[in-house]
Amino acid sequence: MLLPNVETMTAVLYFGLFAMSFDFISGYTGYLSFGHAVFYGTGAYVVILAANGKLPLVPHTTPFMLLLLLGGVFAVLLALGIGVVSFRLTGVYFAMITLGFSQVAYVLVRDWGYLASSPRDGPFVVGPEGAMAPVFSVGVPFVDSLALDIGVLTGDSVVLGPLSLGTTEVSFYMVGIVVLVCYLLLQRVIHSPFGRVLIAIRENEERARAVGYDTFRYKLIAFAISGFFAAIAGGLFAGFRRSASPDNAFFFLVTGDALLASIIGGFGTLAGPLYGRLLDETIREFLSKEGTGGGLLPYLREVLPESILTVDIAGLTVQGAIETFLNGHGSLYLGLLFIGFVLFVPGGVLGYVRERLGGTVAQRVASRIRGGD
Repeated sequence: MLLPNVETMTAVLYFGLFAMSFDFISGYTGYLSFGHAVFYGTGAYVVILAANGKLPLVPHTTPFMLLLLLGGVFAVLLALGIGVVSFRLTGVYFAMITLGFSQVAYVLVRDWGYLASSPRDGPFVVGPEGAMAPVFSVGVPFVDSLALDIGVLTGDSVVLGPLSLGTTEVSFYMVGIVVLVCYLLLQRVIHSPFGRVLIAIRENEERARAVGYDTFRYKLIAFAISGFFAAIAGGLFAGFRRSASPDNAFFFLVTGDALLASIIGGFGTLAGPLYGRLLDETIREFLSKEGTGGGLLPYLREVLPESILTVDIAGLTVQGAIETFLNGHGSLYLGLLFIGFVLFVPGGVLGYVRERLGGTVAQRVASRIRGGD
């Protein structure tokens, strides 16, 4: 009833990684990158174009894990180019110029016929002409026994004794492994001396510059790192969905969703955006008309007798009231929740939990172990 279905949970993972990459630059340096979708879309399009044989010097049989890295490299180069110009500005001007770069990329891919037969709809994985469309595997490249295919229709299924995992479940776990590795790498960067400088820039950039740090260089490197992991997330999205479009990869509202997840989950917490995205998808599916993730009305139809659902309240039946005021209005209630978090829980879900615990969960556990309680 409450959690989204497995297919949607897979989307929570790869988009959660994108939101984490957004939080890495925006939450830890204070520079809001409103055009971050350009890196997400770059990773997605690199994977699909390579699979379709449209990426020069890259065979369409290139392993998926290498394509993820290749998309990340493209995003790094793009981030360096955008960052060199954008970091000359601060505040709202930085946000607007990154948004401008993203919109330029959006218009370019939407109208470039080389990318797809219908560029406005975006490319699909069809393979080169005369060749089979490749499948995407997560694991060790060139070692089939240490890799599993992902995708709802093209993925592998696994049977281990009494445990049976379908293609969707296998995709969930394999995408989850990549997301976990990326999260741990980002955590390592945050807790390194480099990460401490980023926090110093967020708190007081002038002071960080005064003590001798080249803040421009630090911000540019952080932007490149953020773009790299955003492209990994986009590559996972394209690998699982086997398609992408300008609207779900490059459009500025994709960045808006990452911002929403970051604020709800906890700005500057890295893991918080993943929880924020989970809450986002949970509300949307719980109040969806179709009830694809369980949903409120399908659940009530199962547990409540027809006599209760047909009770008349002020001219509306119980079922009619649910369909009128709840089902299909997930975005409305998500917006209200967003306003509530901004006003009353500015630290987000994870920030609030850490505040109540007096530190991160890991710190509290370590403290209890050392204290023997």
